[in-house]
Amino acid sequence: MRLQAQSVDLAYETRLIAENLTLTVPDGRVSVLIGPNGCGKSTALRALARLLPPRAGQVLLDGKSIQKTPTREVARQLAILPQVLSAPEGITIEDLVWFGRHPHRTSLKVPTGADREAVEWALEVTGVAGMRAAHVDQLSGGQRQRVWIAVCLAQETGIILLDEPTTYLDVAYQLEVLDLLADLNRDHGTTVAMVLHDFNMAAEYADHIFVMRSGTLVAEGEPKDVLTPELIRQVFGVESRVTEHPVSGKPLCIPVRTERPSRCAPGRGGSGAAAVRAG
Repeated sequence: MRLQAQSVDLAYETRLIAENLTLTVPDGRVSVLIGPNGCGKSTALRALARLLPPRAGQVLLDGKSIQKTPTREVARQLAILPQVLSAPEGITIEDLVWFGRHPHRTSLKVPTGADREAVEWALEVTGVAGMRAAHVDQLSGGQRQRVWIAVCLAQETGIILLDEPTTYLDVAYQLEVLDLLADLNRDHGTTVAMVLHDFNMAAEYADHIFVMRSGTLVAEGEPKDVLTPELIRQVFGVESRVTEHPVSGKPLCIPVRTERPSRCAPGRGGSGAAAVRAG
């Protein structure tokens, strides 16, 4: 296996996020990390991407400590798409995608034919070649995500890590981005590992799911084996029914609404329905 975390402790300053965490990203598959907010899934992804040094244990890339591997060498093998993305003001799509070639070039090196081919391929496969001259800050959210994925593809790595790539996107753009990643995996063998919040999206697109809670890996495996009502109750504190998706046959998780005392009862911020209408 190319990328794995071995007994790592992860922390931000004095706050311990994960302890003794071990996981292996399956080669050539689509893997998804899920779990409640604050469970450590994004932190684990940052550690796998060499953005967060472990307090203990190690992350291995091709059998070598990723922390001891030069940055440029890591960037030739692994690309990361973080949650927070910022492009220089006024930059065009094509110019931004060229940033993906930096690990393969020196500052004085003239772009090669291989560089141009990689950029052109990244633009084409993400569907943004026809708008290459457009400014990135004028794009929709889904278009921007495609451009950032193109930057990762221009790196020509075998592994792409993505932290919540569908955040703030409507359902059409979510499907567009996830379909693109599935195509990359199927057609080019790209190993994809990403953090998602929606466990139905995870079930639909993942070959392998990692489930985290409180910094611990509590389950992993194929969606049909992992996503059960018992696990969803244990991890998310939600009752659910799991059935088969009528189209794909993948697990479909349906949360069940539970009866709870009203949070808008009289005496809290006003009186009954009148207070609600006034708001």
